[in-house]
Formats: sequence, structure tokens, C-alpha cells
Amino acid sequence: MMSSGGDRVRGWAAVLATCGIAAGCSSIGLQSDKIDYGSVAPQRPLEVPPDLSPLPRDDRFQVPSAAAAAQKSPAAAGVETVAPPVAIARIERAGSQRWLAVDVPPEQAYEQVKALFKSVGLAIEREDPALGIVETVWAENRAKLPQDFIRRTIGRLLDGLYSTNELDKYRARIERTPKNTSEIFISHRGMVEVYTSTQQERTVWQVRPSDPELEAEMLARLRLRFLPAATKEAALPAAAAAAAAAPAPQTQIARLDNSGGEARVVIDEPFDRAWRRVGLALDRGGFTVEDRDRAKGIYFVRYLDPEYEAQQRERQGVLSRIFGREAKIDAQQFRIVVAASGGGAEVRVLDRDGKPESGATGAKILAQLTEQLR
Repeated sequence: MMSSGGDRVRGWAAVLATCGIAAGCSSIGLQSDKIDYGSVAPQRPLEVPPDLSPLPRDDRFQVPSAAAAAQKSPAAAGVETVAPPVAIARIERAGSQRWLAVDVPPEQAYEQVKALFKSVGLAIEREDPALGIVETVWAENRAKLPQDFIRRTIGRLLDGLYSTNELDKYRARIERTPKNTSEIFISHRGMVEVYTSTQQERTVWQVRPSDPELEAEMLARLRLRFLPAATKEAALPAAAAAAAAAPAPQTQIARLDNSGGEARVVIDEPFDRAWRRVGLALDRGGFTVEDRDRAKGIYFVRYLDPEYEAQQRERQGVLSRIFGREAKIDAQQFRIVVAASGGGAEVRVLDRDGKPESGATGAKILAQLTEQLR
């Protein structure tokens, strides 16, 4: 487990010994940046819930059908372009969500996404070209460490003695448009190490909120990878500022609707925008997307409901006491269906067999999606 206590120096003996070496050296300044994952890896692998485990590849990375292609484009739907359309890449926004629109096929965009993560020191844990998904390992953002006297004097020589007690993970999802161009979504997930008792003897990892600023920074960096070399330096400040700019206040566009005997989320936006929003909401919410079919409007996901897990463990209680260990609880499989409805869209939850999921878990999924979509 990583050292706890947040932003402190470990091993003062090593610090003092090294100070003598560094005394005759000039101060080593560290480049100011928001992202730096390449310095130090976590001291041990982070144990995460089973629904985050890597998945086998699948073969469906489909171009939308003619019906889906006939729906409104992002520009027609009023998507705000927040970065100038330099070259072939532009950052677009709908409400609080942002993505990168690139005038190249997903196969080309996919390689640039992988190169982006590697350039900031993030190893890749899962890659699936067929689904257009690239997911990184959990890593510590060393750019968050304070620039105190010791770090300014010794620089990165003793970076291993510092810890932020936070880990980040990114997932990029590449969607193919009807014009065979790409829309790239990058979602962030975070964990924080906290004490389990007032004695501060043990720590555990807990989920922390997604960071939209880190998502915006990654999108701005990715956009530069598609620009001509001559324009990159001039475009960076404007692109980063535009991507990170706070969205204008908007009215609520998603709400739960329990009328008609089946619960659903109603979204006051056309299908194409609703599809994007739901996909990013699933990424941020920690759902494992096993497959997707945009032509049919279906995300195939896995989700482990805490109450369902507790019930299963209670049933296994006797066996657990006999064999002295807890059995793994497999995540449940669901289908998240996005469908056009009038001038808007609606989202329903089905079970693995395609039947309406009317239980408590389905209600929780809809509530979580509604919160993310607002």
C-alpha cells in the first residue's frame, strides 16, 4: 500500500544525506504542468472492484446505420465549438461534456490516443481497437506535489519519497461518425487513500469525483497531435484555455420518468447527442462497457450493485466461514438502450436477456445516469 499522510517526505535520513550532495548544485526547477504521470509508479497494484477487470476483445466497432446517419449532426443540434477549427481537430461541447472531433477515421485516431497516454507517462492496461477503447492503469499525478524547498533544491532526485495519496485512471472511447470521421471522448476516474481509523494505522482506497479539468487537459493535448507542426506551439495556450473554460449555465435536460409502467430517463436532446452523453456518463460512472451498437442504440455493460454484492456474500456466509475466504462476486450484465423519442431521446435499462430491468439495481442505474446527465 502506498504511504499515507498526503504530501509529506518519507525517509528523512535519505533526504539529509542527499542534501549534502546537492548543496553545491544549482536549484533544479520543475516545469509547471498539470499532468506528470511518468516519475514514480504506485508501490503496489491497486485492488479495484471486479467490474473494472480487463475484458476480452470483441469485433463490433460499427458504423452507424443509415437511419442513425440521417439524424441531426452535432452542428445542427447546436453543439458549441470551444476551440478554433484549426487543421482537422476541434474540441466540441454539449453542456458540461466535451469531446474531440477529428476528420480522420477511428483507426488513425486510435493510434494517436495511445501515443498521447504514453507521452504523459501512462501505461495502457486495456486496448480494444474493435471497440475503440483505450484505458490506462491507475497512476499518480506527480504534478500535484507541492514545490517546497526540498523539491526545489533537489528536484526529482527524491521524488520517490513523496506521495499525493491520489491515483488517476483514464478511458478514451472513439466513436465512428456517419462520415467515417472520429469523435473522441476521454473520461477520468479517481481514487484517494484515506485512513480507516483515528489511530491512522491503516488506509484504504476510496473513489473520488471525476476531474473535468484533467479531461479537458487531455483533450487539448490530444488535439495538438492532429495539428501541423507549425501551428502547435501557437495553438496550445488557446486550446487549453478553451477546453477548460467553464460551460455556460444550462437548463436541466435529463429527468426520471416512471409513467407508463417502465422507468426511463428522458433527455431533451436528439439521439446523437443523447448517445454521446450516455456513453460519457457510463465511462465516468465506472461501468464496464463490454460492447456497444450505435445503430441499435445499445450499450452492453457490467455493473456490480453494492446491495446485490452484500446479498450474495450473505448467502455465501456459511461456505466462507468453512473455507476461510470470500468467493468472488461477478458483476451483473445489463443493456443500456438509448432510443429516439419525438424530438428527444429516452434511456432504458434491460437485463442481460433484453427484458426490462424493473428491480432495485435498474432503478439505481437510472438514478446514477440521471445525475451524470444533468
